[in-house]
Amino acid sequence: MTKTALITGATSGIGEATAYEFAKKGINLVLCGRRLERLNTIQKTLERLSNVHILNFDVRDKDETLKGITSLPKEFKNIDILINNAGNAHGLDPIQTGSIEDWDAMMDINVKGVLYVSKAIIPQMTERQSGHIINIGSSAGKEVYPKGNVYCASKHAVLAITEGMRIDLNPFGIKVGAINPGLVETEFSQVRFKGDAIAYNVYKGFKALQAKDIAEIIYFTISRPPHVNIADLLVFPTAQASSTIVTKTI
Repeated sequence: MTKTALITGATSGIGEATAYEFAKKGINLVLCGRRLERLNTIQKTLERLSNVHILNFDVRDKDETLKGITSLPKEFKNIDILINNAGNAHGLDPIQTGSIEDWDAMMDINVKGVLYVSKAIIPQMTERQSGHIINIGSSAGKEVYPKGNVYCASKHAVLAITEGMRIDLNPFGIKVGAINPGLVETEFSQVRFKGDAIAYNVYKGFKALQAKDIAEIIYFTISRPPHVNIADLLVFPTAQASSTIVTKTI
């Protein structure tokens, strides 16, 4: 039977790459994002491969999130796979000079966004006693690095939520896991550093992970046999050993 996956943050990076990977495998898609024009473009491209429905909302907005998911047409209502991918990082400042606006954005999207979307989807999974939830975390959820403070806190929270979900949903046969990438070459640095010159140097001098690399891992994870759940996966590019150790050629 054809499965349906809902992916947040589907307009770029890992979310977009995962949408392409799933579409190639014939998985029906509900793609969520803030940029409607991008959603429309991706939908037109992927409809050649699979059935695609788009939802235009910001995961920070609880009411819009719940309203959007509730509005799904019948053929897309049963979500078998939830990919909580929407996330962001803002700034790289010591705690004493950090921006409260940046803190709010990271906690609202990275933590509350995961909770709001999951709250809308989980009841149908528990009712059917089946489903698979993957939360996209970060290596920053495994260790705290200098000036990472609140971003690291938000990604540590994603891991704690994932573990709590896995425990609470275990009696219902629902798989829950986290995939935690290190340095992935996406729009991430542009958002974090707001277009500053530093953003263009983040991935120089080494081969960073690509969004497609993580998308392939996500598909591998959701395609395991029913008795296999990949609970927690940390992925680095070969050049990276930790959040602070990256071997560069220049």
